[in-house]
Amino acid sequence: MTTMAAPNKQTTAGAALSSRRAFRASQERSLWYYLKVSLGTSLLILTAAVAVAIVALPAVVGGTALTVLTQSMEPGLPPGSLVVIRPTPVDEIAVGDVITYQIRSGDTAVVTHRVTSKTFTEGEVTFITKGDNNDVVDPNPVKPVQIRGSLWYSLPLLGWINTALNGDNRAIVLAVVAGSLFAYAAWRFVGGIREERTPRADAQPPHA
Repeated sequence: MTTMAAPNKQTTAGAALSSRRAFRASQERSLWYYLKVSLGTSLLILTAAVAVAIVALPAVVGGTALTVLTQSMEPGLPPGSLVVIRPTPVDEIAVGDVITYQIRSGDTAVVTHRVTSKTFTEGEVTFITKGDNNDVVDPNPVKPVQIRGSLWYSLPLLGWINTALNGDNRAIVLAVVAGSLFAYAAWRFVGGIREERTPRADAQPPHA
């Protein structure tokens, strides 16, 4: 006659407890993994969006990204705002538009203010401008030769990033960002392969 020993209760309970712990650990690892992926993806999207707003879109239309430094256009354009201007034909500029113009023709210093009036005198057009936060209009009429463009879009706070990226810093920072994005993509690719090759714990919790 063949007999079978009854299973030891302590052994069975210990195995069940060990299995539950392994399941919980697997769940924790899974949650941490997805959290890291979500944070990394969000950072990637944010970095790409900033790069597009500051560099890519202005380049597409031949525009320029500038930083608001004064309070003359508050509250709509407070200091630190990123303003992107694009070339605009003079006859398309209307009262109420925000334009960026040289303080003096050929000067690198520029001002971004709103057009309050447009005047034609002896075949020549000039613009009167004013900062939204200023009490009086700008002292000198703006001629077409001074105008660099009209406001296309603006984003708060990103102007400080744009300032940091000006000059030699732009090439360095963009190279670092591009390298970081490439490294992140490579890490995700390798991580995906490892995830597929790593045996996973049971998806279902063990039964008591």
